[in-house]
Amino acid sequence: MELFALFISAIFINNIVLSRFLGVCPFMGVSRKTSSAVGMGGAVIFVILGASIVTYGLYHLVLVELGLEYMQLITFILVIAAFVQLTELIIKKFSPKLYKALGIYLPLITTNCAVLFVALQNISQGFNFGEMLVYAVAVPVGFTMVLVIFSAIRERLDLADVPANFKGNPIAMIVAALMALALSGLAGIV
Repeated sequence: MELFALFISAIFINNIVLSRFLGVCPFMGVSRKTSSAVGMGGAVIFVILGASIVTYGLYHLVLVELGLEYMQLITFILVIAAFVQLTELIIKKFSPKLYKALGIYLPLITTNCAVLFVALQNISQGFNFGEMLVYAVAVPVGFTMVLVIFSAIRERLDLADVPANFKGNPIAMIVAALMALALSGLAGIV
């Protein structure tokens, strides 16, 4: 039951984008088309899950054993960078169209604070391996869910009669604020 509560909480209540404001750069940059949003979401899921497993193992099996816990930040950043490069190579090989659509935002996953945040949270919260896996899946699923919903809304807003002063990013920020408000209403559930 605790794992289910952690899963639901990470997706909806403590959503990485809407409650912690992490990962906003790809959230705003890739959300113009739903197809790009789905691709970015898949890439973020792969990177966060893979990096979380590797960083968790490295921390507990290497850094703690050698008394090098203070090296966690540098180690985690290197692992995340390696996973992003792997993801970029895979997408470039198997989906050049998606690779082109994601553009600069794909390599920016390396500096996406959400990825590093999850790796650090896995350690600082004292998660066991099962909790770490649930959290490492739930956070990027929540990111992807919000990104896809936001991109669908933005596609419709491009066709809507929006006042000139609100076109583009201003109306997008208003929509993001309304989405955050809506999900904050779930705070008492879990």
